[in-house]
Amino acid sequence: MRIDRFFSRSRVIELEGTSMQGALEELLKAATARLRGVNRAEVLRQLLERESTMTTYLGNGVALPHVRVKMSSRYIIAVGRSREGILYEGTGEPKRAHLILLPIANQATRDYLTVLSTVARLVRDSDFVASLVDAPDTRVLYERLVAGAGGLTTKPGLLRKNRANQLMFRAAERVARGSHCSAVAVFADTLTSAPDPGLKFKGIRTILVTANAAESGIDPSQYQDVVQVRSFSKRRLAQLRSFVLLGMTRGLIQFNDRICCIGGLAGSDQFDSIVVVDVQREFQTLLVDQTDFLPADVKPEVFERVLGIAMELAVEGREGKPVGCLFVLGDTAKVEKASKPLVLNPFFGYKEEDRNILNPFMDETVKEYSLLDGAFVIRGDGVLVSAGSLIYAPDYLHSLPSGLGARHAAAAAISLATQCISIVVSSSTGQVTVFRRGVLLPIMERGVAGST
Repeated sequence: MRIDRFFSRSRVIELEGTSMQGALEELLKAATARLRGVNRAEVLRQLLERESTMTTYLGNGVALPHVRVKMSSRYIIAVGRSREGILYEGTGEPKRAHLILLPIANQATRDYLTVLSTVARLVRDSDFVASLVDAPDTRVLYERLVAGAGGLTTKPGLLRKNRANQLMFRAAERVARGSHCSAVAVFADTLTSAPDPGLKFKGIRTILVTANAAESGIDPSQYQDVVQVRSFSKRRLAQLRSFVLLGMTRGLIQFNDRICCIGGLAGSDQFDSIVVVDVQREFQTLLVDQTDFLPADVKPEVFERVLGIAMELAVEGREGKPVGCLFVLGDTAKVEKASKPLVLNPFFGYKEEDRNILNPFMDETVKEYSLLDGAFVIRGDGVLVSAGSLIYAPDYLHSLPSGLGARHAAAAAISLATQCISIVVSSSTGQVTVFRRGVLLPIMERGVAGST
């Protein structure tokens, strides 16, 4: 989502105070200067109340306080810079924030968490944040911020200059037509700059696959379809299976489709592989005769976010140690009947908005609670219902491949007993496995993270 239109030169300011409350007061004044009917004192109270229970410090010297109010605009984002740093105490160790972004959303907006997540991704890169903090004045800071938010920092057109890539694309088009493919998937992370926006195959849908569209300089509005899939390997087409799975959940790919994929080593600037994927064959054992891979109540973006966190845990672990965990998504009413708490529920009592998996501040919270025994139970809309839950469905236990333990058995059983989907991270191998209707699908194979 393009968020550059939510920034304004008049709402980018130098912060004069050194306290969190003072900084929020300054930002609110800048943000609401032209708005009528906004009670700043009440908005400030809401912001400080959130900070007292859940810090909005993101890291890299950046904080992202946020609030919803009744106003005519959909979104307003105020930005404050402090070279000295604002002390952010929150609920953990005090940190100093040099850049504070304050998104204010209309109460009626439905894509609030999506916008919040997009803003958080924008300031995740430490070099980009440093360029903002070191900007000579707020005008330059604003220009750099808008350029980064709009994806204007890279130059397209590499494909036009590389004859070998042109030949590969012609070959891919011939293969796609000869194989009656419904789409061509271009693994864009092969390139070091954004592909030409004019890239497309006549009469065949083109899908770009990338780990991060913003970092690759890809403006989604310039292409037919863009699917973001993080890869933990530099191998050719390492994102392939995850891309097909996510494409199915979004409705971009159908069960009977055939996809032509073209890619190469990440960052090599050279496409060297063409693969044709028959979706029905690839996922036949998982779907059997049914095409509804994703449960009806599970939103695609929720599944993608949970899968992303699971893959990050598989690679990074927690505090240098391997982590095993289980996520159960959807059909929550039935899942709760087949589960019981092993510990006090850490999510009890929080607002649904604050404990939604789509909230960018929940990533570290979920990773921290992954150390607890038991499963995460997550509603289809992303709300975290509980952590540390024992899954108990003995009537649905069945044999699994050797090497899979109790966590995988519980995941398989609950996916049979209810209309849910479960995701398991193995503590011993780092393998990530998805279960649907008792059938398993390895997403990240053991050893992939360290392979080249």
